[in-house]
Amino acid sequence: MQKAGLVIAVDGPAASGKGTVASALAREYGLPHLDTGLLYRAVGVLTEAAGHDLDNAAAAAEIATTLDALALEDPTFRTRSAGEAASRVAVHPAVREALLDLQRRFAAQEAGAVLDGRDIGTVIAPDATAKLFVTAAAEIRAMRRWKQLLADNEALSFDDVLADIRMRDERDSLRAAAPLVRASDAALLDTSEMTIDHAFREACRLVEIARSLKG
Repeated sequence: MQKAGLVIAVDGPAASGKGTVASALAREYGLPHLDTGLLYRAVGVLTEAAGHDLDNAAAAAEIATTLDALALEDPTFRTRSAGEAASRVAVHPAVREALLDLQRRFAAQEAGAVLDGRDIGTVIAPDATAKLFVTAAAEIRAMRRWKQLLADNEALSFDDVLADIRMRDERDSLRAAAPLVRASDAALLDTSEMTIDHAFREACRLVEIARSLKG
């Protein structure tokens, strides 16, 4: 089912299901997948590990310049604290600039690629074949994240998780550098009332529509 040059951009807020949708699309179309959020999580975690404050833009940007997109398997990059750190370092234009070329090179692979994040369709791959903006109600996203944290043995109240989701939404949407916005040509996929299978099938349908329109 793979098509040469097929680039799929999947954007959306935290815990919307964009990563699950993107990885499923990558398997379906036989394409490499990059969770760009992991790049920022890695920068945040490594910045703190080096003893720097997350508000130190220069230190975070220096770490971002040495990051390897294929070396993101460290489980600490997927913790709640890593997500918070990612949201903080992502506001630095210098960090985003340092990661820009890495992400664009990933998207430019000959066969294509699937990338998910918050600025894929607007900044990283504005000419992507298909663009999806995956979202869900804040309460539903918080419930998903809360259950995930409990499964990972991270004890936290639902109210705290919801507050964190809302804070990250505000920070991501209001930042000066590449804020979270839906691209004008991105198809909306609201997963609030969808199962994972339903969301995947709907994502495939939207991708095929986009492909047919691009010829």
